[in-house]
Amino acid sequence: MTTSPPSGPSPDLPSPRAPWGDLVLPCLNEAEALPWVLDRVPDGWRALVVDNGSTDGSAALAERLGARVVHEPRRGFGAACHAGLLAATADLVAFCDCDATLDPGELPRLAEPVRAGTADLVLAGRRPTARGAWPLHARAGNRVLARMLHRRTGVRLRDLGPMRVAGRVALLGLGLTDRRSGYPLQMVVRAADAGWRIEETEVAYRPRAGRSKVTGTWRGTYQAVHDMRAVLK
Repeated sequence: MTTSPPSGPSPDLPSPRAPWGDLVLPCLNEAEALPWVLDRVPDGWRALVVDNGSTDGSAALAERLGARVVHEPRRGFGAACHAGLLAATADLVAFCDCDATLDPGELPRLAEPVRAGTADLVLAGRRPTARGAWPLHARAGNRVLARMLHRRTGVRLRDLGPMRVAGRVALLGLGLTDRRSGYPLQMVVRAADAGWRIEETEVAYRPRAGRSKVTGTWRGTYQAVHDMRAVLK
């Protein structure tokens, strides 16, 4: 989809010592995945691990590995993502699952259209690399939501893109309110309503490290779809 850019300032080039962007990593008991994820954060990006009540030492581990840790006591994926957005200071903000399914090393490629001023929001569609990486029930729920999104906004996406990049000031201007699983979809809906230029690319999607709390379970998928449908009304 290509439309006029949103109102408000575009990301400015930072000083040489400043990061290009902040990478928000919502985290709930991801100690098994954190070393791999943080090791893959590319130069120019700063990791913001938002601990959402972990009991496995994730927060302390992330600090030892050099990440900035933000604590969000209110449970919910959206609560963690938004706490990271509020804590970010760089011109660009990226969001990425913290379970080692997605490679943060892809960020420079994803962010380039936003940095170049040719897109306002870039989402990364998932391409499974192994059987079971993206369960069938999770894919089915995603397809239903993508069709609903298209009917609601005209934006045609293959995936709702858990890895995404946009400008920090513009993201704050969307006034996102969902604090559960509907947060990622609400971001796309409000961006579309604001006339943002939204692009989709593709990234590899790996089997997650540790126990899945959402897409790996029928119950988690159902709750996520329920939350997301609510923001389309």
